Amino acid sequence: MRRLPLLLTAAFLCPLLLSAQSDQAGRYQLYGGYSYLSNSFNGVPGSSKALNGWDAGLVFPAWHGLSVKIDVSRYSGTNLGAKQQALSIVSGGQYERSFHRERWFAEALFGDVGMNRYWGPNGQAGMTASFTTLLGGGIDTPLSQHLALRIQGDYRNSNLALIQSTSYTLPYRVPGLPKNFGSLSTGVVWMPGRSSSVEAKASDREEEPVAWESAIEDLNSFGHYHVFANSWWSYLHVAGVEYNRHSWGRFLGARRDYCAEVLPVVVLEQPSKTDVWGNRQSSTLETLHGLGISPVGMRLLWREDKAWKPYYTVKGGMIGFNQKALSQYASYVDFSLQQTIGIQFRLNERWELRTGLDDFHFSDAFLVPSNPGIDEMAYNVGLTYHGGRRARR
Repeated sequence: MRRLPLLLTAAFLCPLLLSAQSDQAGRYQLYGGYSYLSNSFNGVPGSSKALNGWDAGLVFPAWHGLSVKIDVSRYSGTNLGAKQQALSIVSGGQYERSFHRERWFAEALFGDVGMNRYWGPNGQAGMTASFTTLLGGGIDTPLSQHLALRIQGDYRNSNLALIQSTSYTLPYRVPGLPKNFGSLSTGVVWMPGRSSSVEAKASDREEEPVAWESAIEDLNSFGHYHVFANSWWSYLHVAGVEYNRHSWGRFLGARRDYCAEVLPVVVLEQPSKTDVWGNRQSSTLETLHGLGISPVGMRLLWREDKAWKPYYTVKGGMIGFNQKALSQYASYVDFSLQQTIGIQFRLNERWELRTGLDDFHFSDAFLVPSNPGIDEMAYNVGLTYHGGRRARR
């Protein structure tokens, strides 16, 4: 799998997936400051050393205290004769509450951490990317109407491991190689502008042609290309239900909807024998069955009151199989990311036909050492039903 995995792309896209107008101030939060990491990534027992760096974040306007956050941090230093240069890009949810003048928040984020190649003890070669999670929280103390001082602490987990060699990149872990870290950060938060939630919600009602849509869909892959993944020889068919609800006003001239999906039908045809990277070692195929769910997603819909409507969707979730997918050394469960461009055609007041081209990626994000992953090129067709009440014009 290439260095830029699925979750790095998801980290850039997540801010568009859930952002909404706040019931209170409806403000963005821009954060930057110093950060301290409790250990080096090669800091085995007896040779631990903290790293210094910076942390920056963007929080989108909240909905009932819940908002989407994207966070970027970088740590550097030297330990056991090896440079440590880590860049973490994560996104997820932040929940906040005010108490007197202070604002308390908790966060749960996930994404990718990238490393320099020779970060292991005594300069051994290691993985250059891994899935990472971050759990924590903090407090903001106001300095002015638009500025606040932030102090936060987080628990971080990553799956970085050493590799056999640069020509044979199979990961392995040595005893004591750290996976769990703590971080402390402090800096300044800038909260630009204010918006009226009442006006924003009224504007949304005027623009929203339907309350919600539900689509019965079918997706079949017809080819592959290498973007985020290595595997090449498998074919995917899925069918299920997609739900869209106009929730967040407009973006790039399009109506912005929340999007979620359940796939009760998942069929994967893959080579019956592969190596650790998912390369085919047999000409015969086997069939796997599974289930998929994508609870986090966004749809952009242009020309919503016209007979044909271009759209773009992005959905993130998980997909699981009854056997290990893409390689006998990989995982039963994978993370998925779908991106679709297409057109919806009006049939009548309630029904529309949807067609699109899809990029369906899934991989296990190095939850196990083998992570072949795949990028499926696919066509997507569906029948969409408009439910709920139409907004008053």
